[in-house]
Amino acid sequence: MHQIQYGTKQITFSITEKKRKTIAVEVHPDTSVQVKTPFDCSINDIKKVVSKRSRWIITQQKFFEQFLPETPKREYVIGETHKYLGRKYILKIEDSNENKVKIRGSFIVIKTQNNNTDNIKHLMTEWYYKRASKIFEKLYEEAHRNFTQYKIQKPELQIKRMKKRWGSYTSSDKIVINPELIKASSACIKYVMIHELCHLIERNHSKRFYNLLENIAPDWKHWKIKLEKM
Repeated sequence: MHQIQYGTKQITFSITEKKRKTIAVEVHPDTSVQVKTPFDCSINDIKKVVSKRSRWIITQQKFFEQFLPETPKREYVIGETHKYLGRKYILKIEDSNENKVKIRGSFIVIKTQNNNTDNIKHLMTEWYYKRASKIFEKLYEEAHRNFTQYKIQKPELQIKRMKKRWGSYTSSDKIVINPELIKASSACIKYVMIHELCHLIERNHSKRFYNLLENIAPDWKHWKIKLEKM
């Protein structure tokens, strides 16, 4: 993924190389931005075109945003369901002198004296982040082992909240993963990591990129669909 700055907004876009003469910019209904380019087009030339179309891109994204399905508003009350590693758990709140979150059977149990919505949300968000920090490291090791034959480096793993992305490979040589992904299954998480690691070999979403992804993770489309339904 690539990015440019437009005022206070950051525009993230993917690049797809095709047999064509011009650079085309498309905004999809999910608000993602795709740039179709001729082969061997420089990133500087691509960014110049995207920069010129920035206002149009933002306008298109705002138009599509009004049709996106709304995420159900969380109330953080007893009996509400929340996902963790692909499974649904029922929220249970228990009065306690300590602030603690744990899995107990089919429940996510929150122990606290302060059971107001903001505090429960804070405790859950903090717990999700801590679990992501621990589990993502293990899954990242497993994902990277798929690339042994390619002898690629192992970029630093960074966990960072993103509004519209599960993961990205940055120009500063980091794999960034959204902690919200901890709600998906381990297989879905590894798919995202493998996808981003593929960018170390093929930077753009070219045919070569998808051939590589298919070779390393033949069932990647299945996990992509699973994520889209979350």
